[in-house]
Amino acid sequence: MRLLTASLLALAALIGTAQAETIRVGVTAGPHAEIIDVVRKVAAERGLDIKVVEFTDYVVPNQALAQKDLEANSFQHEPYLKNQLSKTNWKIVKIADTIISPQGVYSIKYKTLADLPTGAKVAIANDPSNGARGLLILAQNGLIKLKDPSNAAASVADIAENPKKLRFVELDAAQLPRSLPDVDLVSINNNYAVQAGLNPVTDPIAHEPPGGPWVNILAVREEDKDKPWVKELIAAYHSEPVRQFIETRFKGTYLPAW
Repeated sequence: MRLLTASLLALAALIGTAQAETIRVGVTAGPHAEIIDVVRKVAAERGLDIKVVEFTDYVVPNQALAQKDLEANSFQHEPYLKNQLSKTNWKIVKIADTIISPQGVYSIKYKTLADLPTGAKVAIANDPSNGARGLLILAQNGLIKLKDPSNAAASVADIAENPKKLRFVELDAAQLPRSLPDVDLVSINNNYAVQAGLNPVTDPIAHEPPGGPWVNILAVREEDKDKPWVKELIAAYHSEPVRQFIETRFKGTYLPAW
């Protein structure tokens, strides 16, 4: 009888293992990677095995997802995804909100935006959506005027007025922290700011207001959006342990958006 029970238990364990789903989730190094590690642990308790794949830039994670090297990714806000989709035939969709993090502009030379001199050099991201975030902060603080102040993909070409004759330098988002000594002002995405040892709550000389379109998301291929593992991934991310980790670890730099 004991032998039969042991055999049945072993068979049940094998069946459970066979039924466990494994997915690959792409993230950028830094906060997104830290958060997904907690998500991974919660998901494991729900029978979903997450393999985390880290990237060092914003370009490759969507390409990897489209090419089926990933099942999901967690690194971007929706305006960035929409911009990439407008240039490709990728079929990628948002499945859930994750975190939100008001972005800031930094300077090691000046304490306020009002201190910026005429002709100051300003570094922003070279991708449209993240570059727009830097421009919108300047517009909201009266340093420039944009043709459409609500355009989440505004570029330097959309500047209608630039009374201080600010000079813009467009760099890969991951390189922006390194430009701090060489420019007068730089707009840095919070994940890269944190990696560079900056505090996105206290170090910027100006912030974008909370809210807006910049909520980060989980994304999958359109063909997968109704698969059972998608619900499990969302449930794991939107769990209380993940919420508590974000609030405790990041202390306001990143906030749960669900």
